[in-house]
Amino acid sequence: MAVVAAEPRVTDTLCSRIRTRMRALDGDGLLRTLRAPSGIDLSSNDYLGLANHPHVKERMIEAVARDGAGSTGSRLLRGNRDSFAAIERRFAGFKGTERSLYFSSGYLANLAVLTTFPEAGDVILSDEHNHASLIDGIRLSSARRKIFPHNDMASVRRALDATSRARQRFVVVESLFSMDGDEAPLEQYAELCRASGAYLIVDEAHAVGVYGATGSGLAEARGIEEDVFLSVNTAGKALGVSGAFVAGPAWAIDYLIQRARPFIFSTAPPPSIVAALDASLDIVEREPQRRVAVLELARALRVRLHTAGVPLPDGTSQIVPVLLGDNDRAMAVAGALQADGFDVRAIRPPTVPPGTARLRISVNVSLTGELIDRFVTALVAALVSTGAATMATKTV
Repeated sequence: MAVVAAEPRVTDTLCSRIRTRMRALDGDGLLRTLRAPSGIDLSSNDYLGLANHPHVKERMIEAVARDGAGSTGSRLLRGNRDSFAAIERRFAGFKGTERSLYFSSGYLANLAVLTTFPEAGDVILSDEHNHASLIDGIRLSSARRKIFPHNDMASVRRALDATSRARQRFVVVESLFSMDGDEAPLEQYAELCRASGAYLIVDEAHAVGVYGATGSGLAEARGIEEDVFLSVNTAGKALGVSGAFVAGPAWAIDYLIQRARPFIFSTAPPPSIVAALDASLDIVEREPQRRVAVLELARALRVRLHTAGVPLPDGTSQIVPVLLGDNDRAMAVAGALQADGFDVRAIRPPTVPPGTARLRISVNVSLTGELIDRFVTALVAALVSTGAATMATKTV
């Protein structure tokens, strides 16, 4: 009697496919691992040092005892609290807008904005260096998308001219780009959007808390608040907590509550988050010296790196990229720095374009001149010991 070979199980074929993909990632120097914080922080986004600030922690602990650990449902069911409305009013005042709406992450906030407002027949113009959450939100939108070269105003102008018959047009940018640490030319975007009737959407994730007279971001610092349709403001970076606020006109926030799927179908954040955010905003408003200090420390680091012969792209922000190009080189240099007690991580594709692997040095207020000197010395030694010559970089 003939023996019939068993059909391969679906799970076996899927497992084989995934193992092949994992081997390819490993061979390309792109395999990731989860690693807890260890050593001097030069990689987190806690720019103002608020994540462990006593006032923030105390307020959150008190709120857990009072309000419980979880919200138990979406905001439209039983998950809403008066405290959410209060912090949204406060943040709107902080940003100088009519309203704001709080989301449990910046990723969800960007998905909400970009899948709710742009519709079929509309066009979205997006900077090629925009964050993955913006990219994914644009992909999920029904609107046509046009990707323009990074900070290339001539391309944006041409794209706006070419899409003049579209129902609505949206220009989507970060104010401070997370991997290069450079700024968008916000004043020029504002001018183009005013002239063309396009709507400007700005992700202020890495600028809120650090820039502006009150710390509300680069839109404030550049004087274009009234030209921004919506801003997305992450609360898990300089503000030291978690989540994100979308800020803008009242009619737009009302519409998000009605139509934004990431808001409607997500469990509300823990109520205790609100108390921590309120405390964080207290400190941002009361201690402007923190944002002054972090930018001064970033300037000092750039000067030391230039003096040591480490080429850098032009910039003044708290995000300092050291471009290495090769994935394995970036991992080797990061590993050497970690062994010296500095928590620096290698950034590789797809987070950055192929051939531009880098160290993303993130400056925070806990650093000192002595630590910066020690870090630069360790970095130069790591570059020499690994044979990793830094890439020549063009001015950005």
